[in-house]
Amino acid sequence: MPSHVVLVTGVSGALGGRLLSRLGARSDVERVVGVDTAPPDSEVLRGLGRAEFVRVDIRNPLIAKIMTSAKVDTVVHAGATCHPAGSGRRSATKEATVIGTMRLLAACQGSPHVRKVVVASTTAVYGASARSQAVFTEDAELFPATATGESKDAVELEGYVRGFARRRPDVDVTTFRFADIVAPDLDTVLRRYLSLPLVPTGLGFDGRLQFLHVEDALAVLERAVAEDRPGVFNVAGDGVLLLSQAIRRAGRLGVAFPRATLGPLATALRLTRRLHVSADLVRQLNYGRVVDTSRLVHEFGYLPRWTTREAFDDAVVGHRSTA
Repeated sequence: MPSHVVLVTGVSGALGGRLLSRLGARSDVERVVGVDTAPPDSEVLRGLGRAEFVRVDIRNPLIAKIMTSAKVDTVVHAGATCHPAGSGRRSATKEATVIGTMRLLAACQGSPHVRKVVVASTTAVYGASARSQAVFTEDAELFPATATGESKDAVELEGYVRGFARRRPDVDVTTFRFADIVAPDLDTVLRRYLSLPLVPTGLGFDGRLQFLHVEDALAVLERAVAEDRPGVFNVAGDGVLLLSQAIRRAGRLGVAFPRATLGPLATALRLTRRLHVSADLVRQLNYGRVVDTSRLVHEFGYLPRWTTREAFDDAVVGHRSTA
């Protein structure tokens, strides 16, 4: 059943803002409400179509009143991120991701109109370690890379989503676990990391990486709004890139450091370049993380247009051409 009134969170971010514009251009959606603590960028604001922006924090009880008064039937939670590009405070990131999700789902639970919830999560929920599976399916155990990092926040987020699904079995819940999203104009920690003149790597490590083009991420979110496709789905471009291959394709030079020095080096990068190289990200770059997308193709019915290599190359070459 198509959605009629859609609420999108996190619209000041690249993913939420672009989704707001795309949904606002659909003739089969009556109304789209985008919410965040800051407005979308100017390009999104110029092309809202049927969409509108409301400045509100999803941790504020006002979000429940907005949902009820607008008779929102579909909620897309696109505000959660795994590896922010900047060097924001850890406590603020956790508050926005975990507490924000909890408050948003509480508002959904109390709404008589909500019948569908779509959540943008991350493959970081599977963690990254020497004991990790070669390929993760959606049924794999969720094991965050660190005890206090962004991947731990994502695991908590999904725990709240599962709890909501149990309490409201009448609501269709779709969770997408996105690989690292890339695009020529998308500012991410990996893009900044691969833009360093000399890219630091762990001595003896060469993680396998997967990337997802932003257009494929938007396409699955839009389809989940237009059609009923409940479930949990890994979303990534086909194939993998070794970290060393990604560095070479970015036209950079990798420099290997002993593992014990990577922590202090990451701290120095945060202080000097506003590059948030977290412990979670260091583990991902060392050990890699690869997911199986068979369920996305066969059950959800979507085959990503961009492979991992194509998505990465488009982001790197496109960024160079606009730099």
